Order: sequence, then structure tokens, then C-alpha cells
Amino acid sequence: MSDEDGRSTWWEGTPPGRSARWEETHHRIAAVAVELFQDRGFLAVGIAQIAAAAGVSVPTFYAHYAGKEHVVLQLPTPEQTAALLAAQPHELPMGQRIRRMCVQAVTAMTGTEYEGVLAARWQVIASTPVLRHRTGEFERATAALVLQQLAVATGRPVSPADEVIAAAYLSAYTVGLLVWADSAGQRELLECIEESFDALDAG
Repeated sequence: MSDEDGRSTWWEGTPPGRSARWEETHHRIAAVAVELFQDRGFLAVGIAQIAAAAGVSVPTFYAHYAGKEHVVLQLPTPEQTAALLAAQPHELPMGQRIRRMCVQAVTAMTGTEYEGVLAARWQVIASTPVLRHRTGEFERATAALVLQQLAVATGRPVSPADEVIAAAYLSAYTVGLLVWADSAGQRELLECIEESFDALDAG
């Protein structure tokens, strides 16, 4: 899902309703941070360095990101999650709805400027063991958002089975992104995502 300028998307977690100035600062911080991570390594870069390079204060950095890991491991907002879920056929099983929403998000940005931004972020994640490990936390947080929005939409409580299914499909999505990042541009993003989901569905 994207807004009119194509920048506020489900996969980058930009809160809706922000001003153009806020958006510009948000994206500038991220671009500068990822460039520093690529040049020096994620662990060697501090928040003060990112803020200085982006021309903002450290408090301004924290107004946009909870920590430097959140620059690359980004969460969707509840509003973005709800909108993308609502676009999926309600009669589908939950796992297939999650698969379709992930594929829809990837398809919407394939071939756009943001695909390159996503590639840079995930190459930093893939090359940094601590970030690869932390993807599990962000999967669980995203799964909780999805389950919360599904509960609102269906009017029924989340079951343990729902939690298992959501976790499995978000994990498959992460695996697809990591496989894509590890290929360093040799494979197509959508192909990696679909392959990962196919393996889950076949199992």
C-alpha cells in the first residue's frame, strides 16, 4: 500500500498522516544510516554519528526511530496492516491472507526506487549476525499486529493456532527476504518470497 507519492508503505512502517517535512527527515535519516552501515559495518556506527551525518540532533533521531536497529528492521503500523489485510479475500484461510498481503506489498514496490532501498537494508541485516538473530523479534511483533487486526476484523479472539500460523508465515517471509539479500542481486525478490511460502505450504 502506498500513498500518493509512493513513499509511505506497509513494509517501511512510516506512520500515516505525517507532514512532508517529517517524512523527508525520516527517509533522510534512514538513507544516511544505511550508507554508514554499508561503509563501516552496523556495529561500528553509533546513533550520534548517524544524527550528525543526517544533520539532525540525537533527540530528533529518537523521535523517528527507537534505535539504530529500527532503521533497518522496520515494523508496519496498525493502520497499514489493517489496510493491507482488508484488501485480501476474507474467505481465505489466515495463512493465505498473510501470504497474499506480503506478496502484494512486494509486488507494489518491485521495480521502483524503494526496491533498491529495501535491498540495501536487507543486505545490512543479512551481513550482520546480531541483526539476523533479531529478525525473530520483529517477526513476532509483526505477527502480533496482524493478529490484532484480524481479531478486530473478524470479531473473534486470537487462538493458539492463529498464533502458530501467523508466526510461521511471517518467518517464511523473513527467510525469503534473507535469501534475496544473500544473493546480492542475483535473484528476484518476488521469486525468493514465493519460493519460501511454497516451501511452507508444501510442508
